[in-house]
Amino acid sequence: MVVIFRPRCVHRHPRIVPRSGVHLASVLAVFMGVASSALGQQPGAAQSPDSARTPVSAVADTRAVQPERPTVATHAYTVAPGYVEVETGVQEAQPRDSMQFIAPMVVKIGILSRLQLELQSGYTRTTASGAATAGDDDIAVALKQRVLDAAPIVHDFSIQGAIKFPTGARDVGTGTTDLSLLLISSRPIGAAELDLNIGYTHRSGNGTTTLTSATLLTASFGTPLYGLLSGVAELFSYPGTGGSQGTPPSVGFLVGPTLQLRPWLVLDAGAIFNVQHMGANAVYAGVTYNVGRIPGFPTTARAARPSP
Repeated sequence: MVVIFRPRCVHRHPRIVPRSGVHLASVLAVFMGVASSALGQQPGAAQSPDSARTPVSAVADTRAVQPERPTVATHAYTVAPGYVEVETGVQEAQPRDSMQFIAPMVVKIGILSRLQLELQSGYTRTTASGAATAGDDDIAVALKQRVLDAAPIVHDFSIQGAIKFPTGARDVGTGTTDLSLLLISSRPIGAAELDLNIGYTHRSGNGTTTLTSATLLTASFGTPLYGLLSGVAELFSYPGTGGSQGTPPSVGFLVGPTLQLRPWLVLDAGAIFNVQHMGANAVYAGVTYNVGRIPGFPTTARAARPSP
């Protein structure tokens, strides 16, 4: 995902007590129904490692998906040059006396074998005390460059820079221009993969409405489970800030399955739990789809994931 340091959980009211009974069952029921059908038809089907963020020595199918959702963290790898991949989904959280619905979208385009362009926006609707605010989110643009393979300590390592523009609807976007830098480390652990991210964002403005700086720490783990089914789990944190407009640290935990229906199509669903100051628990569901190659794009070889 393009990191603009807005968690996929209610964050506008960090001290609101979450309301119990978030409708997790209704969101997961559809996902698990599809999963049961797919697993029943293909119990021994080979799964692309990308849906669980697992490493492979080479990626033979240049259209194979490289999902960055549903986690806040991203991995160190990129979409094949000339290919377009779309990630989108929905998320709902229900703090006391309010509700937030988010529909994010990310479009990823492979530029070179180790360079990827990302475009992000979405739609947000927040209802509180009978009043609703809705509209388009700010637009962000990012470049992710893989710079190291199998290096000491960081293993596969990428750097992602992003800029967010104040294009969102009133009371939906932050109204600031943000510059972000994200350091990404991906490491195989057997058949699974661990992704670690450290990020920093600087925002325009004087800090009276939105903090001028923010940091992000994430650790995400993905592993194959059975056939087409994989699982992801992530602990992420937005460390606290000082000053008159300072905020306490917030921590969330994300967990859920992913289902690879095709090499170029992955579904996901799950829950995000409020560990500390996130505002509420949330549920999510989404899809990653590799659209295919841009006609006429120069042919270049895709950089394979290094061997474990």
